Amino acid sequence: MPSRLRIGRETFHYKWAKSHKPVLTIGDGDTVTFEINDVASWQLTEDSKSRDIDRLDASKLYPLAGPVFVEGARPGDALIVETVSVKTADFGWSAIMPGFGLLEEFKKPYLYKWRLKDKKFATFEKGIKIPIRPFCGVLGVAPPERGSFDVMPPGKHGGNLDIRHLTAGSRIKIPVWVDGALFSAGDVHAAMGDGEVCVCAIECAGEATLRFTLERNSSLRWPQYLTEGDAKPKRGYYVATGIAPDLMAATKESVRNMLDYLTKSYGLTREDAYVLCSVAADVRVHEVVDQPNWVVGTMISRDVFPE
Repeated sequence: MPSRLRIGRETFHYKWAKSHKPVLTIGDGDTVTFEINDVASWQLTEDSKSRDIDRLDASKLYPLAGPVFVEGARPGDALIVETVSVKTADFGWSAIMPGFGLLEEFKKPYLYKWRLKDKKFATFEKGIKIPIRPFCGVLGVAPPERGSFDVMPPGKHGGNLDIRHLTAGSRIKIPVWVDGALFSAGDVHAAMGDGEVCVCAIECAGEATLRFTLERNSSLRWPQYLTEGDAKPKRGYYVATGIAPDLMAATKESVRNMLDYLTKSYGLTREDAYVLCSVAADVRVHEVVDQPNWVVGTMISRDVFPE
């Protein structure tokens, strides 16, 4: 009979590797609760300042809970991971880190700290409220190659996917590359927009309960997922477009145009507007067929703003 198990916060690793020894062995159908450290391993706290971002130890980024050995999992199978629930800690943060993120014009580190005790909304500047929709940014298995590999970027094994739709009720299918799969999870987010444009969501510690099943002899080559999708905002969306012959250039112009709108319409600083886009705005490719220009839209729910 399937069992329900737990992995404590003291059990974690920082790299993907098929040589890792599993901290837990489970069977097909089992449910595991993972206690997860925040993405910076507690280097940023409620007392931290923007200047502390430059002092982060990069070797302590992306602590992963696990790995878990799934009995019977073999290369060629797919591991189906259902998110049963994700809980957040009471404190979170977002940051602008020069050299990372979509826009290169942000040259100074910036830290925004969030209170997450409400569990329904995180309050931002100017009366803006962000719905809390927690998920794990990292869900993955060991890759088949020898050696150790950074958590970021993602790959065919999953990893730092940062798919905000993998909330409770979702299921992701990940190709298995080694015996037992060696699954790990990490990087809890309280909220994020599609694109995570400033390189941070609302980062926090938390707890994720996941259920595992196997799909035998799958033809899966890359992760795929199922999700219920978003509820339609009561007040609709505001969308800023970017149009260019290069998809990345169009994306950047779309986000910059949204920053212009947010700073002028709501009195936000450009830094706060960038953070808001990262945690609450969705970057969407509207079309890639009208050569030579492509259209990208950055869209934000009008429900997050005060009426």
